[in-house]
Amino acid sequence: MLRLIAVKDFAIIDQAELGLGAGLTALTGETGAGKSLLVDALMLLGGGRGDAGWVRQGAERAELAAEFDLARLPDAAAWLRELELDDGDECRVRRVLRADGSSRAFVNDRSVSLATLKSLVAQLVEIHGQNEHQALLSRAHQRRLLDAFGGHAPALEATAASARRWHQMAAGIEALRAQAGGGAGALEYLRFQLDELARDALAPEALAELEGEHRRLANAGELIEVSARAQEALDGDDETAARTVLARVAGDLERMAQADPRLAPVAAMVRGAAVEAGEAAEMLARYRAGQELDPQRLATVDAQLARLHELARKHRIPVPELKAREEALRAQFDAIANAEQRFAALDAEQARALAAFREAAASLGEARRRAAGQLAREVGAALGELGMAGARFSVAVESEALAEPAPDGVDQVEFMVSANPGQPERPLRKVASGGELSRISLAIEVAALGQDAVPTMVFDEVDAGIGGAVAEVVGRKLRTLGRARQVLCVTHLPQVAAQADGHVAVSKSSAGHVTRIRIEPLDKERRREEIARMLGGVEITSQTRAHAADMLRRAQSS
Repeated sequence: MLRLIAVKDFAIIDQAELGLGAGLTALTGETGAGKSLLVDALMLLGGGRGDAGWVRQGAERAELAAEFDLARLPDAAAWLRELELDDGDECRVRRVLRADGSSRAFVNDRSVSLATLKSLVAQLVEIHGQNEHQALLSRAHQRRLLDAFGGHAPALEATAASARRWHQMAAGIEALRAQAGGGAGALEYLRFQLDELARDALAPEALAELEGEHRRLANAGELIEVSARAQEALDGDDETAARTVLARVAGDLERMAQADPRLAPVAAMVRGAAVEAGEAAEMLARYRAGQELDPQRLATVDAQLARLHELARKHRIPVPELKAREEALRAQFDAIANAEQRFAALDAEQARALAAFREAAASLGEARRRAAGQLAREVGAALGELGMAGARFSVAVESEALAEPAPDGVDQVEFMVSANPGQPERPLRKVASGGELSRISLAIEVAALGQDAVPTMVFDEVDAGIGGAVAEVVGRKLRTLGRARQVLCVTHLPQVAAQADGHVAVSKSSAGHVTRIRIEPLDKERRREEIARMLGGVEITSQTRAHAADMLRRAQSS
């Protein structure tokens, strides 16, 4: 839901802010007061074309902002999370238009592209007014609205699933074709690579063992020399050998422990050290006995490691990854070798997916044509109530041959309208009159009540060229729509304004060369005065006020 619109230095508005609640809100004021500027601001916040002409005279830039509550809009919230633009249940959009013609867009205080801003706001606000502002003029939107009206979600899912399956098979065929593109030559080269890898590549454990052996062989001479010196130092014939010295010290301490028992633990530790020194010397002796210089084995290991490093350079990978590379190439080899069988399997699966798509798309098309007739009848009835009894409305559903399956099926949907008797039906997007278009849009939205996913709807010029009872009907339709959606309506008619749940007045004043716009919500008394102004002429009489009060009472009690 739209909670707030704020503008600064926009057109003739120096600064204005409008808070909105649920239901239907009427926006009224004298002609030229600037009511439609708020609609223009929403249009620009929705990614509409902006230029320097929107910047207030003398200002450097115009700033437009809106706040939305996403608590009941999980799809929009999920869309923001996916783009990492989320901020809980709140969403703030802002656009800056500079006097040099440039502009910037922001979502939750993060800079975004105009396309991103447009995609987001399209999920939140729908404007019914001037042709270029309307989402309902899009054939894709018309198709989605028809599908929602007809309850086609299961048929759509079946169609989309078969289309996805077809595209998966197409991608698999393309990947296999690229993989098998070299034919016999590719197989021969892969076989050569596999032979090399199978001969020389080692698993990580075997590689670690080989590298350890190489280190031992390369340092064999020094290992023997160092172990000999260590053995002599630990338990040699010299009186300074560690075992000899430790034994002598242990004996001395054991003797003195008889005089002071506190030395006994120390004596035991030294005696243990002497024993361990002897054991270490014995281990070194056995180690030396098992060590020998083996230049031939060293050369063999050197050569094996050199082949591994050369092979790794050829494949441009580290040596430990050679075994994994072998496995990957073997899988590729098997895939190419079995390509014909796999092509046949994928072709068969793709054909089944295509048949399933055609069946699902045909069933969806039939459901759409049935729903089209029902929607046309309901919209036609609503148009009669809205003062367009001579208007005709239909929904054209035409199937077309597609190059490949599409998730929405094969149908093009077009809302067709004839606004006046004797005129041929034309696409809704080609209806010229803003007032007629707004009423037709209102009729469609009321007929499809609750099916349009966009939570906020704005109607501009919906009352153009009507009055009296028709105007009251328009107001009631807007009020009905407001029970399911948030609705903002710019209107000149008291019959429409009286039906609103909230009422905002727009006024313009001038002081010297400065023009200011004032936007203010109306309480009960001021609302009666505004309705009276809309009913009366230059002078507002007590009878006019009484008429306004009665109109409000009847509208609010209905």
